[in-house]
Amino acid sequence: MTELKLLALDTDDLGIISAHMQDAVFKVGDVRWSPSDKNFSLAANRFVWEEAGKRRKGFERRRSALVLKRVEAVRSSGIDRNRKDDVLSLLAVTFTQKGDGPEGTVELVLSGKATIALDVECIEVALADIGGAWETASRPRHP
Repeated sequence: MTELKLLALDTDDLGIISAHMQDAVFKVGDVRWSPSDKNFSLAANRFVWEEAGKRRKGFERRRSALVLKRVEAVRSSGIDRNRKDDVLSLLAVTFTQKGDGPEGTVELVLSGKATIALDVECIEVALADIGGAWETASRPRHP
């Protein structure tokens, strides 16, 4: 097993992280926001897309951490933050730039039309596998 470690500092890099995090699942309770440190993080079970085409049978998920730094504000839509055991499915990570500077909004697009929007000073996002891997029989499918 090769552990994945990625860093995004621009939109191209963020697109790579988005591809690796597509169909990751996590609980509402696995989301952390520290306004004083300007850090946002979540622990998720990501589908291992980079290995999916190489396997004859079965697929794999890995425990991973997604960390965003320089986060100034966080908003969510379609999520009940009091329901800590609700499972969310991440579809994409996008960035919308504000003006000519590096600041903008990173959006975590979730299934069920839910979103988490993070106002950031600039793109500084890390993705790392942090735990074990396990086999899963099903591959995520989208209509």
